[in-house]
Amino acid sequence: MQRMIKMAWQELNKHNITQLDTVIGIAASGTTPYVIGGIMEARKSGILTGCITCNPNSEIAKAAEFPIEAIVGPEFITGSTRLKAGTAQKMILNMITTTLMIKLGKVKGNKMINMQLTNKKLIQRGTIMLMEELGLKKEDAQALLIKNGSVKKAIDAHNKTKK
Repeated sequence: MQRMIKMAWQELNKHNITQLDTVIGIAASGTTPYVIGGIMEARKSGILTGCITCNPNSEIAKAAEFPIEAIVGPEFITGSTRLKAGTAQKMILNMITTTLMIKLGKVKGNKMINMQLTNKKLIQRGTIMLMEELGLKKEDAQALLIKNGSVKKAIDAHNKTKK
C-alpha cells in the first residue's frame, strides 16, 4: 500500500496541485489502493478531496471529505465496471465539470462562451452565438470572434466599445 500511496502522490504532484485544488478519486469498487492513497496524501496536504464510487461505505468514501456513492447494483457482466458503474461515474463527472464551467463564468445562459475555436464547426457555433447575443450580422460576428479568439472575449470587447 505504501508504494501505491507514493506513486499516486508523485503523479498528482506532476500537475502542481495546491490547496486551491480539489482531488476527486474515482474507483467503482472503492477499494483501489492507488486511488485511496492519492486521496489520503492530498487530504494530509490540506487539499480538498472527494470521490466517486459505486460501493457504499467503501475505503475511498471513508478517506475522502466529500464522497459521492452512486449505488448502481451488480453489473450485468461481472467484472465489467464500464457498464453501469462507469456510466454513472461519467454522468457525475459531467455534472461536476458543467457546474464548474458555470461557476467559472465560461457559460452564459445555456451557451459555452469560452470554448476553444479549434475547428470550423466551433467557429460557426461561436459566430451564431455572437449573432444571437449581440444582434450582429454574420460577417461582423465572425470577424469579432476571430479577432478576439473566444465568444466571451468578443462579447466583452463589443460591450467595451458600446460604453
